[in-house]
Amino acid sequence: MFDNYEIPQNLIPSDPRFGSGPSLVPVEYLSALLKTGVHYMGTSHRKPAIKNVVKEIQDGLMKYFNVPSDYLVVLGNGGATLLFDMIALGIVEKKATHFTCGEFSEKWFKSSKLVPWIETEQVSVPFGKGINGKSVSGSDLIAVTLNETSTGVQLSALPVVDANTILAVDATSGGGQCPCDVSKTDIYFFSPQKVFASDGGLWIAIMSPKALARAKKIAADKSRYVPDIMNWTNAITNGESNQTYNTPALATLFFMNEQLKVMNLLGYEEVQKLAQRKADLLYGWAESKPYLSCYIEEKEFRSIAVATIDVDSKVNVDDVIKFLEKKKVVYGIDGYRKLGRNQFRISMFHNISYSDLEKLTGLLSAMIESKL
Repeated sequence: MFDNYEIPQNLIPSDPRFGSGPSLVPVEYLSALLKTGVHYMGTSHRKPAIKNVVKEIQDGLMKYFNVPSDYLVVLGNGGATLLFDMIALGIVEKKATHFTCGEFSEKWFKSSKLVPWIETEQVSVPFGKGINGKSVSGSDLIAVTLNETSTGVQLSALPVVDANTILAVDATSGGGQCPCDVSKTDIYFFSPQKVFASDGGLWIAIMSPKALARAKKIAADKSRYVPDIMNWTNAITNGESNQTYNTPALATLFFMNEQLKVMNLLGYEEVQKLAQRKADLLYGWAESKPYLSCYIEEKEFRSIAVATIDVDSKVNVDDVIKFLEKKKVVYGIDGYRKLGRNQFRISMFHNISYSDLEKLTGLLSAMIESKL
């Protein structure tokens, strides 16, 4: 459909990566890793070279999110998906209530539901709608998703829970960018391959004293079997020593730390402002064009990390995407596959520049309008 289309040179982004995961890892981070030579990669994670990086990450997150000093940053392998099981196995006492609005929040619910000794409740809205969650009588854990990667929905407010209830927030694709007072959560967890510009395979959980106490209480219950890899006591003990329980991917830690240092120079509030400016650009673009529309109709739930834009059926977005990928100009803007919509899903993660998003929207409009 676009085989003969000539891409305007002034509309070519400086970096082609706009995917919602994995993230855009800056080339300078790769160069910085290379400069460590023989002194980092291939080193035991029990040695100072790695423990110091883990400590920098822990301290950097505490500073960035301005959480109380009695919180603990805990790290482990397996990605945030592993935490779905870990939380159900080792944090929920009797009942968890999950508020779901898309593929990944539902995935977390389904993981919890498989644990036979806890009760699991789902409160859901149709995909594309937002839900903030609330305290539920009889539930000792409330599970919400900060940013639903599949649909581009983000929380507009945190639920308020009582002293006996854990508030767990999956922040994977919005952590560090979407607004959230982490000090009002008990477990705020994510994988670093989104806003924090690293690779997958690592999970990071910022835990309140209440969550730490709950984890230790359940771990002491010998009637519950929990595999060592999912044992919260192991994870917490290692976190207190600036380590992970088992061997992590060292490059992932390195990239995460590099990104965190950059973001701490700005601060969380400024990062959110920059993200909102990019979101205003994308949603404004969608609202200004007759062939586009915002998939998320409720403005208060529109993500400032991932934008989902529907396209008129007269233009097949797959043709647009395939052409741009073939030309190596734009990567990763396809909609989430299971939604089955004629849609662009565009990341606005911190490292994606405003000017590149301007070029992207201009290019997409030019291509679409050439066929209408």
